[in-house]
Amino acid sequence: MFSGIIADIGSIRQAIDRDGGLRLAIATSTLDLSDVQAGDSIAVNGICLTVIAHTADSFTVDVSRETLNCTEGLEAIGEPVNLEKALRLADRLGGHLVSGHVDGVGEVIEFTDLGESWKLDVRAPRALAKYIAIKGSIAINGISLTINQVTGNEFSVNLIPHTLLMTNLKNLRAGSRVNLEVDMIARYVERMMQESQ
Repeated sequence: MFSGIIADIGSIRQAIDRDGGLRLAIATSTLDLSDVQAGDSIAVNGICLTVIAHTADSFTVDVSRETLNCTEGLEAIGEPVNLEKALRLADRLGGHLVSGHVDGVGEVIEFTDLGESWKLDVRAPRALAKYIAIKGSIAINGISLTINQVTGNEFSVNLIPHTLLMTNLKNLRAGSRVNLEVDMIARYVERMMQESQ
């Protein structure tokens, strides 16, 4: 489980093909890996991955073809990736509960400089539209964000300069693809409503 508060921007240092999947070596710049062990989870662009080895400034994960097929941003060497270690029970929950299970890949429609902030417009897969609500939460590339506008399967979020500085969202442009995870509470509410009918 994660909070959606990014701790570091890393980069993909190496990608080795493994029967259609990949073994990735991911370099970090400020993420403290001293307490990380094999088997721990780290979210990479919002994707929960299991550490199989690490050094002081990098870690290695295996990624299945299934994961690669339903996510974005793990296959290019040098690609900047958002990193967050899994929450501990004593950690602050500054964002919202994020599982690291990507629900779909969205497309950036527009990324607009408003002066004091940036407006990011994203088109989500149509099947996710029912989970996206004004003032609700969504994770984009693992970042906990608040939804400001919704029209059909398109939504907008505002990004403050700090968010751009601390994440890889600053690299987005129209046409960029992003990993989306909807608020898990919306999924549970839907399931409860189905069971009550």
